[in-house]
Amino acid sequence: MGMRDDVAILMGTFQGARFLPEQLDSIRGQTYSNWSLWVSDDGSTDTTLDLLRSFEKSVTSPVCVVNGPRRGFIRNFLTLACNPAIEAAYYAFSDQDDIWHADKLERAVAWLKEQPPSLPALYCSRTHTVDETGVSTGNSPLFTRTPSFSNALVQSIGGGNTMVMNRAARTLLIEAGAEADIPSHDWWAYILVSGAGGRVRYDAKPRIDYRQHASNLVGSNSGWRARLKRLHMLTQSQFLKWNAKHVEALGKVERLLTPENQALLADFRRMRTEALPMRLRVLYRSGLHRQTFAGNFGLFVAVILKQI
Repeated sequence: MGMRDDVAILMGTFQGARFLPEQLDSIRGQTYSNWSLWVSDDGSTDTTLDLLRSFEKSVTSPVCVVNGPRRGFIRNFLTLACNPAIEAAYYAFSDQDDIWHADKLERAVAWLKEQPPSLPALYCSRTHTVDETGVSTGNSPLFTRTPSFSNALVQSIGGGNTMVMNRAARTLLIEAGAEADIPSHDWWAYILVSGAGGRVRYDAKPRIDYRQHASNLVGSNSGWRARLKRLHMLTQSQFLKWNAKHVEALGKVERLLTPENQALLADFRRMRTEALPMRLRVLYRSGLHRQTFAGNFGLFVAVILKQI
């Protein structure tokens, strides 16, 4: 296996000692062994750094720990993704508290290798969720519609902890910059890659155990509790605020989008400001959509309430 096919694993850590050993074990156990681990630690005061040091001694793969910017997890991941010192063929985001299935990297790289290197390509997958003790709590929702910019503008379908991208996709993140003010790094990656005319693969088979616990920063998006939470977020204008951030951030890198997607972004902007009949007309014409019936109903309601 030539070094051309190496994967740089980009892990953000902060006070991660409780679950980190299992995550590191699952990285060590990958069937795809051509990887290096880059950790941006955001100022942990627990034993996170000790665990990383002992892991480094236990593997032959390169492990490098850098100091994070200490400005939250989004900035931590974006700074790592844009770090010019990290050179690889592929880049995989990793959280500190999940468990990767043994074939996660192998599956992702197999698909990425089939894509033209010049075309941005992003792999993500469904997740199997587990609780604090590792007991299964089911799978994330299954999405069946083809990933696209018209979906990405209104929905994030893949967690960063499942994402692996090629160099061309990583270049888009660098172009957009580590200071992009966005709601989450994974949703941003989906928006940029699809917007630039790249390819996004959503693997319907879960490739990680996604751990949900009290200190999780971003929770699962399945079940009625999640739906009620989303409804509450709608009434609190959360989607409106997220969309405003995306529109502003995309405005700075509009040159990266295909002409077709520049037109779609213009429609999206219009939909956020026009009177109701025009908003509904633009929604219908633009093809903006979420992955499920319930999701699309929520989108329709958001457009009516001017919460898009």
